[in-house]
Amino acid sequence: MNNSSAPLALYVHWPFCKAKCPYCDFNSHVRASVDEAAWEKALLAELKHWQARTPQRQLKSIFFGGGTPSLMPARTVQAIIEQAKNAWAHEAVEITLEANPTSVEASKFAAFQKAGINRVSLGIQSLRPEALKFLGREHSAEEAKGAIQIAADHFASYSFDLIYARPEQTLAQWQDELDEALQLAKGGHFSLYQLTIEQGTQFYHRHQKGEFVMPSEELSAQMFEHTQSALEVVGMPAYEISNHAKAGQECAHNLIYWQGDEYVGVGPGAHGRLCLSFSPVQSENKTIEEESSWQATVNLRSPEAWLKAVEEKGHGLESQTAITASEVIEEKILMGLRLREGLCKVRFARQTGRNLADCVPPENLARLIAQGFLENTPSHLRATPQGWPLLNALTEKLLVG
Repeated sequence: MNNSSAPLALYVHWPFCKAKCPYCDFNSHVRASVDEAAWEKALLAELKHWQARTPQRQLKSIFFGGGTPSLMPARTVQAIIEQAKNAWAHEAVEITLEANPTSVEASKFAAFQKAGINRVSLGIQSLRPEALKFLGREHSAEEAKGAIQIAADHFASYSFDLIYARPEQTLAQWQDELDEALQLAKGGHFSLYQLTIEQGTQFYHRHQKGEFVMPSEELSAQMFEHTQSALEVVGMPAYEISNHAKAGQECAHNLIYWQGDEYVGVGPGAHGRLCLSFSPVQSENKTIEEESSWQATVNLRSPEAWLKAVEEKGHGLESQTAITASEVIEEKILMGLRLREGLCKVRFARQTGRNLADCVPPENLARLIAQGFLENTPSHLRATPQGWPLLNALTEKLLVG
C-alpha cells in the first residue's frame, strides 16, 4: 500500500458521561469533575504523537465519540480540529460530534459549529417514554425532538440513532415509531440498531436473571425487513446494515472503517488501524504472513491511566500489534461486505497487495453465490439481501480452506 495521500480518519474519544446506560459496553465513565485543561493538553499531545507517524495522509474525517463528547469544551474541540488540519493534507473534511439530547443547547451547538463541527450525531435511541426509561436514558421524548430541531437549525448534516427490537416491542409499535422518526429526519441520515445484550453490561446481568425477554428471532427479522423497506421507500436506503442515508449524506467517517482504510484513535480506549509500512509480495519464497504491515493500536481504557501515560510518554498506548496478512484479508472482506455496494476489488488490492480472487477459495465463492447469499461482479463482491444479515457466518464459510 502506497501511503502517499492515503485516506485517513481521526477518532477522538471523550470518555465521560453524566450516567452509564444499562445496554452500553463502550468505554464510558461517570466522574464528579474533569480537569478540562489537562485533558485538552493530553489529547493534543497524543494527536501529535500519531501525526509524526502518519505523514502524507489525506485527512477525510474527524469523529468525536464517547462517552458524551458534547460535554467537551468547545475550545478543546477547536484546538484538536486546528491541529489535525495543520498536520495532514485535507480538502473537505467531515467533522462529526456525538451528542446526547440532555447536553444539547442552542448556545453550545453554536459554539461547536464555530469550532469547526459540521455534522452531529444524536443519541436519541427512542421516541417513546417507556422505552427511554427502560434504556436508562436521561432525556424525555420531547427533549429528543427538541434536540433534533436544534441540530437542524445549526447543521446542514445531522443524524440520529434509534434502538429497536426491544423487549415487549411489537412490529406495529416499531412501525409507528419509525414513521414518526421519519417525519423528524430531515438531516438525511439514520442509524437504526437492533438491541443486543452485551456481556458485562447491566442488561446482560438483568437478562441472565430473567428480568426481561428479548423478541424472538422471527419478530426481530420482521422488524429488520420492515426497516429496510420503509427507508428504501423514502429515499434513505441502507448503505450499511444499520445505517441509512439519502444520496450524498453517508457518514464519511464510518465509510473509512467499512472500506478498510486507515484511522487513528486518540483518547482512552480508542482503537486504530494503520498501515505504517507495506510493500507488495516481492518473492515467491515470502509467505503472505510476512507481508502485512497493518498495525492494530489500542489505548489504555482507564481515563486516569491513559492521562498519566500521555503525560509521561506522549501517548496512551496499551498495545500495538502487527496484523498478519491473512487477518487483514479476513477483516477487509468482513467489513467490505457490510456495505450495500460490497467489497471493492481495486481498493482491496491496494490495501492488501493481493487480488481478491487469489484469497478466496473458488468453490466456496461458487457455492455461496449459488445459494443466493453473495453476488460477484467485475468490480465488487457483495452480499445479497438474503445474505446481509448473516455476514459473520458468510465470511467464515467464504474463507475456510
